[in-house]
Amino acid sequence: QVQVVESGGGLVQTGGSLRLSCAASGSLFRLNAMAWYRQAPGKQREWVAAITAGGAPNYADSAKGRFTISRDNAKNTVYLQMNSLKPEDTAVYYCRIITGREYWGQGTQVTVSS
Repeated sequence: QVQVVESGGGLVQTGGSLRLSCAASGSLFRLNAMAWYRQAPGKQREWVAAITAGGAPNYADSAKGRFTISRDNAKNTVYLQMNSLKPEDTAVYYCRIITGREYWGQGTQVTVSS
């Protein structure tokens, strides 16, 4: 079994920052890519950022210049540092990991007030 647990969400004002964490545990054969997605009310889930096993990041246009994805392979954890937050960043943020197959976390709510 593999568990994926996100944390770090919350309520923040426009322009503020949050750091999300996603910890994977259990029968991890080899942790490959890790990624963050988000889903706003009434919208489809969208990709935000991803990072390869080697640490190469990639970002959606909406995240470029404001968000930073990183990982700690020793802790099987991926982070998403979010700066200059906007109300349109309000969503449930999900972590997706690839280890043999894909696994998703339960999500963490991020709310940005105007």
